[in-house]
Amino acid sequence: MLTELVGLVDKITPVRESFNDMAKKNLYEQRLNSEKVYEGRLLHVHRDEVRLPDGNTSVREYIRHPGAVVVLPLTQAGELILERQHRYPLGRDFIELPAGKIDPGEETRACARRELLEETGYVAKEWQYVTTVYPCIGYADERLVYYLAKGLAFEGHKRDEDEFLEIFNVPFDEAMIQRGEICEVKTVIGLFWLEKLLRGEWSGQVEPKS
Repeated sequence: MLTELVGLVDKITPVRESFNDMAKKNLYEQRLNSEKVYEGRLLHVHRDEVRLPDGNTSVREYIRHPGAVVVLPLTQAGELILERQHRYPLGRDFIELPAGKIDPGEETRACARRELLEETGYVAKEWQYVTTVYPCIGYADERLVYYLAKGLAFEGHKRDEDEFLEIFNVPFDEAMIQRGEICEVKTVIGLFWLEKLLRGEWSGQVEPKS
């Protein structure tokens, strides 16, 4: 009976294209013209007219972002260094991993070192590139570059005058349990990647050139 059911499912299940076959399709959108509609201290908003793969045209509105690094600071005792920070757009505090935007011409690893020291006051002897993710591809070109930082030593923070943070340590297992409280996307992503690293399920990727 089970064999007959499996055979029936095979007959009625539509055949899906493989990823390789899908990737061969021309999905490219050609920029025809571009207009910068807003330029801020951090974000630049553009409106472009594009030609679609079928020859029609459309409009794409998107944000240019300098990119950012995210640091996974892990102490010898297996604790994560996290920070609590108020985020004005949502009017509430969030628990986050240390992170910060990449300055023009700055290498990502140098940015990670700088941000860890500035925000938390720690320096790290060991740095490992983990991965790069693109959190909002529908409307921005932002990238998040993740690094694992170990061999930590405290030297004292060097925060900006308008930067107000609370820094604290938490056991990694506890941080994972409290995912309901940690709901900020870069931090949730970082916790999942760190879990894979600590379990030996992920060794990291080759670090691309900045």
